[in-house]
Amino acid sequence: MSIPPFGPVATTSRTAHVLEVLKSAILNGQLRPGDALVESELASRLGVSKTPVREALKSLEGTGLVVIRPYTGAVVRVFTEVDAVAVYDMRLLLEPEAVRRSVAAGFDATGAVEALGRAEAAESGSERSLANRDFHRSLYRECGNPLLVQTLDGLRDQIALISAGSWARTASWRQEASEHARILHVARSGDSEGAARLVREHVADFARRRIAPAGPDSAEGGSA
Repeated sequence: MSIPPFGPVATTSRTAHVLEVLKSAILNGQLRPGDALVESELASRLGVSKTPVREALKSLEGTGLVVIRPYTGAVVRVFTEVDAVAVYDMRLLLEPEAVRRSVAAGFDATGAVEALGRAEAAESGSERSLANRDFHRSLYRECGNPLLVQTLDGLRDQIALISAGSWARTASWRQEASEHARILHVARSGDSEGAARLVREHVADFARRRIAPAGPDSAEGGSA
């Protein structure tokens, strides 16, 4: 993984920068599930002391992307199938309601339209996955409950890591794109209940197709 160094800045800014770099590397697949995150090595690559690295790793542990074990250090989290089912179950409980509230409040569709365009033009699975995550966030971010948005953001990041896992199967981004377009059409019409129903069906179907015990990995990428 190539991480550019940066010049002297405030400690808080250093921690935020390290957090942003490491999180991006994990979600883009540069750091894979199970990879060791050695504080001294990361500090050297980033041109900082170990303190902001340590703080960033603690933050990533709090969001479920990193596991820190006593005496052995930090690693990128490896999700089991049981973990993945639990994450999707939580998402199914929360996201449709958040979308329903957002659409009922008259959400701004600009971000969703832009995200769909980026997903269609994406040249890599990681770019498409990021655009798809942005699409979903644009649907629920105006639900009126900051804690709900924060929780869904965390689930969204965990699902991106789940999709990068070696057991996440069967990329189907064209089907996802079609479903996203339909969801957006219904949301823009102001049908909050219909949008919530389509989101629930979309996420549930994606989970059924992606969480499988066997089969070859796909390089297409995708993230519902």
